[in-house]
Amino acid sequence: MFHKNIKLIIAGLIVATAVWQFTESNIGNGIFLLLLTAIPIFLYFKNEFILLAFLKLRKQDFPGAQKWLAYIKNPEAALVQKQQGYFNYLHGIMLSQTNINQAEKYFKKAIELGLSMDMDLAVAKLNLAGVAMTRRRKLEATNLLNEAKKLDKQNMLADQIKMMKDQMKKI
Repeated sequence: MFHKNIKLIIAGLIVATAVWQFTESNIGNGIFLLLLTAIPIFLYFKNEFILLAFLKLRKQDFPGAQKWLAYIKNPEAALVQKQQGYFNYLHGIMLSQTNINQAEKYFKKAIELGLSMDMDLAVAKLNLAGVAMTRRRKLEATNLLNEAKKLDKQNMLADQIKMMKDQMKKI
């Protein structure tokens, strides 16, 4: 696992090598190296282990996703802020199956750090509303459900939100 700044240093070295190739009249090599620079820059903004964890999560392979996330030892040094949010979001999703208290901490931290997609933010708030509802905090759960409903523009979570509102009437 590379530190996030090492990826930028690698990109800078590749650009310097490309400039050197241009000065040596190796135009094709220089163009190829400039295109190759896109890889470490892309991986600076989108961490490879988080991408692999999302792929495992799409297949409902929670142990596989956990394995890929375990490769990130120090998220503060290795990830930019949005990636740290998704790191916590993924941990929250995986822990919501087993340990709700721990999942709540991860979801709150993910929301605090920021998630770039509204749908992910809606899922995090929906899970937090479920936690608040199990702890009999009806007002907090209602506020979180309303926020999740506003963020869910494609109405993908409409059924879950409706079901949780019906359950809250019983509390």
